Amino acid sequence: MKKVEQLLAEKLLKISAIILQLDNPFTWASGWNSPIYTDNRKTLSYPDIRSFIKVELTRIIMEQFRDAEVIAGVATGAIAQGALVADLLGLPYVYIRSTPKDHGLENLIEGNLKPGQKVVVIEDLISTGKSSLKAVEAVRNAGGKVIGMAALFTYGFPVAEKNFRDADVKLVTLSNYNAMIHAALASGYIKESDVETLQEWRKDPATWSPNYKKNIE
Repeated sequence: MKKVEQLLAEKLLKISAIILQLDNPFTWASGWNSPIYTDNRKTLSYPDIRSFIKVELTRIIMEQFRDAEVIAGVATGAIAQGALVADLLGLPYVYIRSTPKDHGLENLIEGNLKPGQKVVVIEDLISTGKSSLKAVEAVRNAGGKVIGMAALFTYGFPVAEKNFRDADVKLVTLSNYNAMIHAALASGYIKESDVETLQEWRKDPATWSPNYKKNIE
């Protein structure tokens, strides 16, 4: 039986929530060249995949974070999935903006979070972890106790692993970069010769060049 990480990777590739372009890399907002682009918001348009994610995130929380009292979604990608998970668990829900609202009460956290409540943060994608951990910081500053984060997908960057360790946040994900490579290879999306290129990018995405593949040949 296939593992959840493999099943989800296959689903994300099938609906182009993950796109691989080794010969014509994407440019991220950070300026990094990247052979992969991920937009997990696309999953919301597919009821079967949306439900699969909701159920599996809920399972993770029930297994790993049984003391959860509040679910918090990170804007914007995880707002909807976080709400779906909170509904299935029957728990209160809040979501965390990237910046405070520029009018009214200027809220950074939308919803009612009480000091001392145990919070699980829901995220759609983990890259370096910086934006995700800003959401954790917002919850902590509001008096909430973050007991962990559950996310759909992680690139598995070493810097992200360090950032989560330093912030003392337990991270659990449904799928990951290695599972995606295996799924892409099994489906014929990529060739065996592409695997090394994809792995080299993950090791050092900040300096990776789209000419890497040519350089090693």
